[in-house]
Amino acid sequence: MELEHAVHARRSIRLFHADRAVPRADVVAALELARLAPSNSNSQPWHLVFASGAARGRLVSALLAEARVREPENTPLPTEFDSSRYALGEQLYGSLGIAREDALGRRRAVEFNWRFYNAPLAGIVCMDRRLHHVDSLGVGMFLQTFLLGLSARGLGSCVQVLIAGFPHVVREVLAIPDSYEILCGVAIGYAVEDFPANNLDVARKPADECAIFVDQ
Repeated sequence: MELEHAVHARRSIRLFHADRAVPRADVVAALELARLAPSNSNSQPWHLVFASGAARGRLVSALLAEARVREPENTPLPTEFDSSRYALGEQLYGSLGIAREDALGRRRAVEFNWRFYNAPLAGIVCMDRRLHHVDSLGVGMFLQTFLLGLSARGLGSCVQVLIAGFPHVVREVLAIPDSYEILCGVAIGYAVEDFPANNLDVARKPADECAIFVDQ
């Protein structure tokens, strides 16, 4: 794919073919591309841990068990961003046929998040906790390049901030040292193409609301 096509074609996938294995060679090729992303002082602060097969099963079971007894530790968005969050929720749940007042349906949809949307490959994105927010910019550029590399190879993905809500569970199951901060999860696999939530046209702010030019 050309770059612009890959950017426009990428979607957050929320249902994968569980029985279609992800070729490791394609993931490695996307990682080789992503490692060329810029970072502060070439610190290359990104670190990924992938789980498939039995390891993925253990991770999903542990996350589901934890989610049934307490809420995740994710930091909530400031209220100024509520309109964007509500608009996405309405669009996403609407595509799934879940009404606003259907609390059980919404709970089940959130629970599916802990299953990595059936993706056969679950990724955990980490960063050395001694680093700071400026270094997370490098992780973000790495991750976006990685996602585009996956898209170019016919693989779908979904970045999952919710997965970082139970960091101790993820650390224990995947033996991730405490020296790494867990930033998010990423589900990887082949998209179920006719699933409505996989084809959302999510609104973005126009460019003139994202940037200003100062000439004098």
